[in-house]
Amino acid sequence: MLKQQLQQKLQQKLSPAQIQVIKMLEVPTLELEERIRQELEENPALEEGAELDNESNEKDDDFNSEDGGNNDDIDLEEYMSDDDIPDYKLKANNTSKDDKYEDIPFSIGMTFHEFLLDQVGLLQLSDKDRLLTEYVIGNIDDEGYLRRAPEAMVDDIVFQAGVQTSDEEIYRIIHQVQQLDPAGVGAIDLQECLRLQLERKVETAENKLARKIIVEYFDEFSKKHYDKIMRGLDMDDLMLKKVMNEIIHLNPKPGNAWGGNILEKSMSTIVPDFILENDENQLTVHLNNSNVPDLRVNTTYNEMFQDYAGNKQNQSREMKDAVMFVKQKIDSARWFIDAIKQRQQTLLTTMIAIVQFQKAFFIEGDDTYLKPMILKDIADITGYDISTISRVSNSKYIQTEFGIFPVKYFFSESMTNDSGEEVSTREIKQILLECVNNEDKRKPINDDALAEVLKTKGYIIARRTVAKYREQLNIPVARMRKEI
Repeated sequence: MLKQQLQQKLQQKLSPAQIQVIKMLEVPTLELEERIRQELEENPALEEGAELDNESNEKDDDFNSEDGGNNDDIDLEEYMSDDDIPDYKLKANNTSKDDKYEDIPFSIGMTFHEFLLDQVGLLQLSDKDRLLTEYVIGNIDDEGYLRRAPEAMVDDIVFQAGVQTSDEEIYRIIHQVQQLDPAGVGAIDLQECLRLQLERKVETAENKLARKIIVEYFDEFSKKHYDKIMRGLDMDDLMLKKVMNEIIHLNPKPGNAWGGNILEKSMSTIVPDFILENDENQLTVHLNNSNVPDLRVNTTYNEMFQDYAGNKQNQSREMKDAVMFVKQKIDSARWFIDAIKQRQQTLLTTMIAIVQFQKAFFIEGDDTYLKPMILKDIADITGYDISTISRVSNSKYIQTEFGIFPVKYFFSESMTNDSGEEVSTREIKQILLECVNNEDKRKPINDDALAEVLKTKGYIIARRTVAKYREQLNIPVARMRKEI
């Protein structure tokens, strides 16, 4: 049975401007620069330059329907709805068919796969072998490994290129690819990668034993059971050291040895979002805005809108559509500028609070001076929400006189030592790291022994907590830290 009823609901929604501010908080400086360039290209009402002190913020929403019964007058707020505005009216194409565009060539160097294909061009291959070789190279990842099973490639190449082949033929092609530079490329796993590199080296007594270890004792080698290797191959400590030195100098990721192109290198560059200056223990935080331009609303668009708004009578539908388009672009530009300003203010306020909280560390540069600090501590100081502090600290970096640190580096939990004093877990991790660095590598300290060492220093923590901190520091277990 159909039933009609009246229901009242209260909902809370974020406005487009609020959503834009939230997104701006999350992006680091490099992404912000790209986002600004993109907005400048898409919105003609936005331009670079300091804001002018004019009447750009006049009441531009007076251009609404005053004659309630006249359908020729329009309500801009109604027309601003995404459902009512056709897509073509939100885009502008200011290009002419006579405009001439020329691509400027930019050399970014040769990639790893291009380097491999370039070597294939020097080989005398049939058309089918060349196609199969290029297909195999296309399945090699950036580390230089062939991650796809040869049997699977046989089926794929039939469907993708219409070339009939066999397992034996693919294995022959893979073996041919493995002869290319760098040594070890095209290997299925680490064991094969190391073996291929050893086969390229000059054959010596150490090299022969190294190959034997990789082929016959790889499991013992990976688990560092050196005593089993010495018994099995009947060699002493001195010879084992020489052989292990031969293996250690091999490259487990041959693809990473390739320098890559300029674009790949630039992606790994860290651009700090904040710069900290220390003038006789007076700390000053600056935003790194060197490449962030000043933005303003285009004055031509402002004047255009004011002219249209002042001459509402007897306007055509096309004119009203133009007014709606101009207003939409101006509002979008103002929202974007306000979002940038609010982002900068929020970032600066949050970072100043963090620096003041951890002032001792920023003056001394020693991890032991870091105080326990969680997101709520900074949220209480700044008055922002915890989620806002999280967005600010995510993917952001600060440049200090001791180096560049991620902002999240300064957040840590607390624990109480034997004297009842609250200390940062980062301080414990630093002591744990020093213990591991100073241990006898022939007999590394296990987690139980590390817990005892920390206990003697006043930090009473369980073995499982030691294991957790060790894993967070990317320190392997004692057996894997063993050296000859």
